[in-house]
Amino acid sequence: MMRKSTIILALVLLLGVTGIWLNTKTASLERETSAKVRIAKEAPLVNYQAPAFELKSIDGTQTFRVGGERERPVLINFWASWCGPCKLEAPDLVKIYAKYQNELDMYAVNVTSTDSKKDAQAFVDEYGLINPILMDLDGSVFAAYNGMAFPTNLLIDKSGTIRRLYIGLRPASQIEADIQELLDEK
Repeated sequence: MMRKSTIILALVLLLGVTGIWLNTKTASLERETSAKVRIAKEAPLVNYQAPAFELKSIDGTQTFRVGGERERPVLINFWASWCGPCKLEAPDLVKIYAKYQNELDMYAVNVTSTDSKKDAQAFVDEYGLINPILMDLDGSVFAAYNGMAFPTNLLIDKSGTIRRLYIGLRPASQIEADIQELLDEK
């Protein structure tokens, strides 16, 4: 009888120790996985540096750069010609650029991997976009910004820090107020 109790007690202890070891191992694995996700998916966030990129204009004659310090703040607009909300905001962005073009750079980045150059040019012509139009041919810049939706707009200060991130359509008055607030910081 004593021997049976000893064997049962030993089994219970062994199972308990195994359970604790597996629980510790699982928690450790979850922490590692969580850390890897944070590292692998460092999304551009407000108050963090914007990912650097260099893209050519729609006509291929100029190259534009973002990343690090710059002379003026920049508003980046990721868009596609088939995007309904992009069509709705285009006239407002034209007005904003016309008003602030001497104080603010504004790049309209066509995510051409989801679009076509021909359709992008037709969009530019239809809406009379006057700011630089950049072509993200393979979608790598949009991916670097963890783009999820069109339009996505980012307001970046002169130090290269993201100050505002707008996913989806926003009222022009909100974007303009944020631009003005940034410009007033001089």
